[in-house]
Amino acid sequence: MTFAELGLSQKSLTALTRAGFEAPTPVQAQAIPPALAGKDVIGCAATGTGKTLAFVLPILERLEGKQGTRALVLAPTRELALQIGEEVEKFAHGRHLRMAVVIGGVGMTPQIQAFGRGTEIIIATPGRLNDHLDSKVARLENIEILVLDEADRMLDMGFLPQLRRILARLPKKRQSLLFSATMAGEVATFAREHLVAPVKVEVARSGATSERAVQHVFLVGEEEKTALLLALLDEDELSTLVFTRTKRRADRVAKALARGGHEVAVIHADRSQGQRKTALDAFKTGKARVLVATDIAARGIDVAEIGHVVNFDLPNVPEDYVHRIGRTARAAASGRASSFASPAEHDLLRGIEKLTRKAVDRAVVPRESETFQTEVKRRAEAPVHRAGGGGKRPGRGGGGGGGSRGRGKPGGGARSGGGARSGGGARSGGGSRSGGGARSGGGGGGSGSAGGSSDAGGAASGISSRPAQKLGSWKPRTR
Repeated sequence: MTFAELGLSQKSLTALTRAGFEAPTPVQAQAIPPALAGKDVIGCAATGTGKTLAFVLPILERLEGKQGTRALVLAPTRELALQIGEEVEKFAHGRHLRMAVVIGGVGMTPQIQAFGRGTEIIIATPGRLNDHLDSKVARLENIEILVLDEADRMLDMGFLPQLRRILARLPKKRQSLLFSATMAGEVATFAREHLVAPVKVEVARSGATSERAVQHVFLVGEEEKTALLLALLDEDELSTLVFTRTKRRADRVAKALARGGHEVAVIHADRSQGQRKTALDAFKTGKARVLVATDIAARGIDVAEIGHVVNFDLPNVPEDYVHRIGRTARAAASGRASSFASPAEHDLLRGIEKLTRKAVDRAVVPRESETFQTEVKRRAEAPVHRAGGGGKRPGRGGGGGGGSRGRGKPGGGARSGGGARSGGGARSGGGSRSGGGARSGGGGGGSGSAGGSSDAGGAASGISSRPAQKLGSWKPRTR
């Protein structure tokens, strides 16, 4: 099938040719015709199959010649919203349609101005759009087309109350397009409540991973994961995306890779929008071979050739595995996906295999690798940093003895440890909050050099050098 057979205008066909597109993907071939006809559409397809163009082209076709805010596209993450904005900009040439991306982490003034001008296409994250609704800046009463991209992720992230507030401001009579890599539970319920007689497009079974991604799992000890990652990176020169469960863990993994001589960038929710963009650009251009990320990036990274995706930690939600794997083997490309499963993660692995309905091939851990052995030895010889004291909340205080938050009891000063607020430094053992120690210190009264970097990250790259946590002490993941 060709794009011309889908009913697209000559402007769209010319733009597609200019962008190098030759034929529609299955989801585009099935979703574009009903979307052009104004029907509601539910699209379920694996990540990386061309869902974005399946709604961008119909929006541009249907809004040409109209003025005022007419289309609203909602996405779960800033990165995904920006990616969609790039696609709209690429194909909107010559149509006199304006577009604005409304996300957090950047100034609100340009966004306020965009709403004031009646910008035709708004691409937004739910949180920031609700901010503009609260301030009565956003006017959505003329919306004709609503798109919910990565709807399952938005619901997983707890955006349902915000989505309901937004939908309450939209006209009842509108076209709604919902796209998702999985279609079950909350997503199916949401679709039934808010779409009218939708055309269902399912080019891959819900929960299916890309057929072109070669998947393996390594059953490995928790303390061996870093050594395994370094050994795998030595096997090839592929661009590699590494997923971790938490922000602090992403920083620690990135620091270990940098120590091993790899060019690495980091992206997670504690990074500013500018830092996230810089990291993503470095990965896209090849300046950084490795990008370490939390799941916030799983829905917003559009890099043509990610050769290897590594699940350093298995995701708590099995559906997230589908989205992570979808970062490689995009479109017609092939790719490699490796997962590390410690004994504590075997239940998570079983949940993933139940969702995808197939076992992930087990791979042999390369313990004979020189790189693997070197890292294991380095880890064994490294000094162990422990939060000291025997009192309550040891993670906050320094090392001087036991009191309970320090209230004049044996063992020291205010909050815990021995000294001002904790362990001899300001708030943490050794040094100020921005110096070493980072909220949990070793020993009283240090100079700030032993604890590593600050909460905000010590180097320009933003890679943290906090002391290692005890295994099993992670907090629940945050995005």
